[in-house]
Amino acid sequence: MVKLWRCEICGDPYVGDEAPSNCPFCGAKKENIKEAIEAEANFDVQLNEKDKANVEKALQLELSNVAFYGCAEKKTNDEEGKQLFKALRKVEAEHASIWKKILKLKELPEVKEPCHEENQENLKESHQRETRAIEFYKQAANEAENERLKRLFEVIVEVENDHLKLSEVRLT
Repeated sequence: MVKLWRCEICGDPYVGDEAPSNCPFCGAKKENIKEAIEAEANFDVQLNEKDKANVEKALQLELSNVAFYGCAEKKTNDEEGKQLFKALRKVEAEHASIWKKILKLKELPEVKEPCHEENQENLKESHQRETRAIEFYKQAANEAENERLKRLFEVIVEVENDHLKLSEVRLT
């Protein structure tokens, strides 16, 4: 029976017979996806100075990654690489959207990032970007005083770890 599901991380709805193994929008694992009527996805988060600084840094990190993956999607010389970078761009854009909601921003600035034509070079940079993101999000989760914010940072660490694995298996 088709149901309406909602991700408690990004707040986006999904229609399907069952919850997907990962949110098709932000990449969160299945345990974060509930029937929409039961799901709680609150973005009205009280931020202290440190949490606000970390959310602002998270937003900039994600916007930079969106720009890089968008560039790599267009320039890479590998067809599978184009699809991978397109998928990663969409997930990173959803992460930026989470931080936009928390910061109560009306719009996001456009960011430009260079990339490479060689797929392997883009994969190497992707690996570095995901590694930096994981390190930052772990630190931000440890510093977070707000439980909702802590959970967001922790779940995004899991998603970024999945992204890291995608580049690792392709780096030869």
